[in-house]
Amino acid sequence: MTTKYSALVVGASGIIGNAVVRELKNNPDWQVRALPRTFIDGVEAIQADLTDAAATARALEAARDTTHVFYAALKGGKDLADEEAINGGMLRNLLDGLKAVGAPLQRVVHYQGAKVYGVHLGPSLAPFYEDDPRHLGPNFYYAQEDLLRERAAAGEFEWSILRPDVVVGDIVGNPMNIVMVMGVFAALSREAGVPLRFPGSHKTYNGALAQITDAGWMARASVWAALDPKAKNEAFNLVGEPFRWERIWKAVAQDFGIDVAAPQPFSLARQMPSQAAAWQRLADKRGLKTVPYEKLVAWPFGDFIFNTEFDMISDMGKIRRAGFTEAVENEAVILAALDSLRGQGYLP
Repeated sequence: MTTKYSALVVGASGIIGNAVVRELKNNPDWQVRALPRTFIDGVEAIQADLTDAAATARALEAARDTTHVFYAALKGGKDLADEEAINGGMLRNLLDGLKAVGAPLQRVVHYQGAKVYGVHLGPSLAPFYEDDPRHLGPNFYYAQEDLLRERAAAGEFEWSILRPDVVVGDIVGNPMNIVMVMGVFAALSREAGVPLRFPGSHKTYNGALAQITDAGWMARASVWAALDPKAKNEAFNLVGEPFRWERIWKAVAQDFGIDVAAPQPFSLARQMPSQAAAWQRLADKRGLKTVPYEKLVAWPFGDFIFNTEFDMISDMGKIRRAGFTEAVENEAVILAALDSLRGQGYLP
């Protein structure tokens, strides 16, 4: 069977990229390659250091038939300006490399987090709309988006941007997997015989509104964004219905078969490293896969999410009006990810 499209998923080992690879691999219209790797078997991987322009161009010889890029790569920096320079340069090197090998690139699907709305700087006014004004930079999302607009204006390709928040997936080792934070915390609480107590602020627990994005749902939206004419050169929020963490916390506790007690605010990053030995005992008892504790969970990410005391709500009207109308249910998304991680042997 001849495929219609050839995809290059960049950042394929992350929560978003892994889900996109899985979705495309199961679609007969697509050939898919991963950069640098993926957890999905049977997918060709390309190794390239995107910070090295020449090395990237050489590596992309193997992807010279690419028609669509799904760009989910991210590299940290020492500060926001460094982060902007690194990530803007990585996308530029990728696009230049594909151009150099003559790839028939049609559209780039790019992913931006809520940082595009300035939430990393402090409380932002919700709901967030795609045409909200920018804040004073640096912001690497702005640099990347400006590059896509520049190349599209020159006639090189089209683009589409999806803006999720707190992406929920079922992979391990990603620094922004909130389900692993909750799953390991709940498992340790159960093993210690204590109730599940929200470690963030009271205001975050039952006051501020939050949102999540299911990785599989985002992958399906990505295929829509790659092909639908209404997604051409547009940005779209993609988040689930608003919720308060109290509701999710109770669902997780019920899933683990433990009680819920009042929040007990403390720093996960400071407190949870001391639980390494307890986790190892639990992992040995339950026959879990061996993953270094320090790589299993990014506790600072949990601190950030569970102490965001202002509403984090993105408006979903634009993408629905454009034609992507599939909906998901928050608790079901969380519980499905926990169940998958158990099935893979990472959670008890």
